[in-house]
Amino acid sequence: MGNFTIIMEFLLMEYSSIQELQVLHAILFLLIYMATLMGNFLTIAAIVTDPHLHSPMYFFLCNLSLLDIGCISVTLPKFIVNSLTDNQIISLLGCAFQIFFFILFATTEVALLVAMSYDRFVAICQPLYYGVIMTPTRCVLVVTSSWLTGCVYSAIHTGNMFRLPFSGSNVIQQFFCDIPHVLKVSSSEVRDTEYVLLAISSTLVLFCFGFLIISYTYIFSTVLKMPSVEGRYKALSTCSPQLIIFLLFVLVGVVTVLGPLSDTSPIQNLLISMIYTILPPFMNPIIYSLRNTKIKIAICRIIKTVIFPQEGSIKI
Repeated sequence: MGNFTIIMEFLLMEYSSIQELQVLHAILFLLIYMATLMGNFLTIAAIVTDPHLHSPMYFFLCNLSLLDIGCISVTLPKFIVNSLTDNQIISLLGCAFQIFFFILFATTEVALLVAMSYDRFVAICQPLYYGVIMTPTRCVLVVTSSWLTGCVYSAIHTGNMFRLPFSGSNVIQQFFCDIPHVLKVSSSEVRDTEYVLLAISSTLVLFCFGFLIISYTYIFSTVLKMPSVEGRYKALSTCSPQLIIFLLFVLVGVVTVLGPLSDTSPIQNLLISMIYTILPPFMNPIIYSLRNTKIKIAICRIIKTVIFPQEGSIKI
């Protein structure tokens, strides 16, 4: 018992021992973080302020932008501060909060993407019943259920991972508290339970993936039967981004969770984790908003109002 030490803080990996390179990393990721926040906040503001965008599809997209803001804010600010201060320490409580909120936002986003695929299925395959099926009340219930599911799922994983004290190594080979790397330094009892939970989670993800594939199979088959070329292009432009983001998010997450940890270099860990922690929140506003004419018009109107407020008041 004399050599038994309970870990109360973790040491995150630094990706360079040179302070100048760490500052360069911090500046680069700060720019990415600011661009992500700006893109998602503009999307939310455009949807909230424009009455023409008050429909189920944009309501889901607004929640997706909110999830992206939360997801990237869980990990990136801490990494930026650590790089600037040359301090890689994170407390046990801070690590638990990172894991809880990251799982919460990621799980809720997967559930929301499935709901968005069903929304597009009804809109394209059953357009006459769209107003009856996708009512505002049902949309609110779907989004609320997605958030509650993510909260419960995250609480189960986080509670299991931190139910026993850490007594091994406190070094995490990642720039944030990622599940596989935290499990690597946890007790064998926690790892065994977590692997069972991850196996059940993989089954649920495969079920969501199968539901999404079936939905898009019907969608694409219906779209290809449309006589209008413009109608086919419009339908595909609203469905393809959701499928791409879901596939990218799920496939990289599965590879990260199930892939080997010991054979990967720090740079590989950084690149892989960036794909599923930073890339989706950064790319979603570009894929969804900049390809959507209505959102672009609403964003331009907001920017003009902010830059030229007097011009808007004169017109009124």
